[in-house]
Amino acid sequence: MRRTTPPGTTTNDVGSAWRLPNSPCPHTPTCPSASSPDREAAHTVAGRPEQGWSLLCNGVLLFEDTGELLPDGQVIAPHRTLAIAA
Repeated sequence: MRRTTPPGTTTNDVGSAWRLPNSPCPHTPTCPSASSPDREAAHTVAGRPEQGWSLLCNGVLLFEDTGELLPDGQVIAPHRTLAIAA
């Protein structure tokens, strides 16, 4: 069975939910926007842990090394804290 998507829409990782890329967040309370400092607190809508990434409700692509790719194409470098040996 071949699936086609309506123009300008996206699917989640299982291909079952159609959503316009700029549609409002359906969560309560609303997820922080991609430009907010707390953008990583948004709900995960798709994830591939075996590949090391998650797509958040606000369109941010979050990588396991804490790097991010914002919807506008801006790259946020990894910012994990370093463990200091005692």
